[in-house]
Amino acid sequence: MDKLWRRRGNCGDRKEYGISQQRLAEAVEVSQQSINQYENHSVEPDLAVLARIADYFNTSIDFVVGHTDVRRRIERVEEAHLTQEELHFMIRYRSLKPHEKACISTVLDTLLTR
Repeated sequence: MDKLWRRRGNCGDRKEYGISQQRLAEAVEVSQQSINQYENHSVEPDLAVLARIADYFNTSIDFVVGHTDVRRRIERVEEAHLTQEELHFMIRYRSLKPHEKACISTVLDTLLTR
């Protein structure tokens, strides 16, 4: 957890947003002393607290603990169930140049608006 507080500063983005230890503590349902201990590297927050910190700052646990520099919340990805034909088409489509993809898009738009 050292990486978290050294890399991110005090408890994630707390100081950057002008949030006191007490305010963050209340928001994530821990004591102000716990926030202080997290910031002073004497105690590590458990997973539930990390999740609440991430929720509070509208980011991911990965960002809070320094595993990514992507600040935005990571959205759930739904599994796509493609047929073999669809998968083959997607693979081929991804190999096209941008202007070729634009041509395919035009053809699809034309077919779908008939």
